[in-house]
Amino acid sequence: MWATFCHLSGLAGYLIPFGHLIAPLIIWLMKRQDSDLIDRNGKEALNFQLSVTLYGVVASILIFVLVGLALLFALAIFQAVCVIIASIKTNDGIAYRYPLTIRFIQ
Repeated sequence: MWATFCHLSGLAGYLIPFGHLIAPLIIWLMKRQDSDLIDRNGKEALNFQLSVTLYGVVASILIFVLVGLALLFALAIFQAVCVIIASIKTNDGIAYRYPLTIRFIQ
């Protein structure tokens, strides 16, 4: 259940600034020693949210050449869809690896 919350907490960024980074980090730090599944999924969720943040910064810079706004919109949809898919798969006990994710945390 906590592994699923690691993924779902990534949606907190839609309500709280930087919530997509803070919420999964708190869950992962508090629960990672409880199970290997929580540890792996917490790392995966954090890596994805860090990657999305980096992509968002790049897209924000590209607003000045008029493609950034479309990229930001697409990135928001991509993030929400991936988080929902990851949550469903993790809840079913299937390990999920996000696409286009930079592995910051090994």
